[in-house]
Amino acid sequence: MNWKKFIIGAITGFAAAYAVSTQLKQRMISAEKALSLAKDALQRHGAVSGSWIQANPETYEKDNVIYTVYKGGVCRDNQQYEFVIDAYTGTIIDTNPL
Repeated sequence: MNWKKFIIGAITGFAAAYAVSTQLKQRMISAEKALSLAKDALQRHGAVSGSWIQANPETYEKDNVIYTVYKGGVCRDNQQYEFVIDAYTGTIIDTNPL
């Protein structure tokens, strides 16, 4: 009977650990981290002289897929570009010149 309790406890512990680990993997990145990732990606096409980002994430739909995103922008030479970056993965979803 003690082995049954041990096995049930072990299974419960592994299930709880798995649930916690999957929740930790789905955390949103900070707005500052998102801005840093966007600037690094956009600097490949030219020097960035200024940047901004909205600190509050919002929903965004593209190609019938709904994302949680940060919106921001960068200044390069005399042009400004707006970007939309995924709040969980840091992937740039869209860029548009302003």
